[in-house]
Amino acid sequence: MLNDFGYVEKTFANIRRVVDEQGENIKKAASMMADAIEQDKLINVYGGGGHTTLVMGEMFFRAGGFSNINPIMETGLSVFNQALKYLELERCVNYGRSIMKYYDLKQDDLLIIFHNIGINAATIDAALEAKERGVKIIAVSSSYWQNEMPEDHFIRHPSKKNLFDLADVCIDDYNPVGDAIVKVPGLETPIAPVSNVVDFTIAHLLEIETVRVCVERDITPPVWNSANAPGGDEKNAAYLKKYKPLVKSL
Repeated sequence: MLNDFGYVEKTFANIRRVVDEQGENIKKAASMMADAIEQDKLINVYGGGGHTTLVMGEMFFRAGGFSNINPIMETGLSVFNQALKYLELERCVNYGRSIMKYYDLKQDDLLIIFHNIGINAATIDAALEAKERGVKIIAVSSSYWQNEMPEDHFIRHPSKKNLFDLADVCIDDYNPVGDAIVKVPGLETPIAPVSNVVDFTIAHLLEIETVRVCVERDITPPVWNSANAPGGDEKNAAYLKKYKPLVKSL
């Protein structure tokens, strides 16, 4: 029998805690997402650096995902940049602002920001720029990182603000400081991070609840079919025609 040293149990416990304790916040966020769909607007998604950009990718052009997702895509912040380079860029003041300015979000647009640490410059600057533009912000992050990191920690934004300080709805992913949750006897360094598994789950919970709200409102949400399944391209054609001029990454 495989010994996972408690990884699966701990991960499921984290997800269960999100479901039990963050359900109301997920419902509030999903209602905002359903509003955007009802108003025929895009749902903008941003990852504040490193592996949190993968959650944005999970929501974009994904079978069963929304066709109106607009990823605020910046390769420089992603794991597809050289690692040390993206690490520097996510700590670079005003970089996040420049990204938001390029995408030019407007008053009452909706933005979901994922960053489990929630204190770095690329995250806070993006949130500040969005907030100043009157954008509605849903934040997915960890209260542990935001509360436990020292105020003078070098990765903090100069304002010392946390992501949750700037959001309209806050969803806590309860990611522990350090992320990795498994200790294997004989190795001092923890392994097996949990943040992406939990954040991917939150992303799909938001989708599920948003669809439920849309159906309740008698709205048909725009959802991609799998492009790899028979008839998928044909079913997606109308959404591609509509959203390709609006979504820069399509």
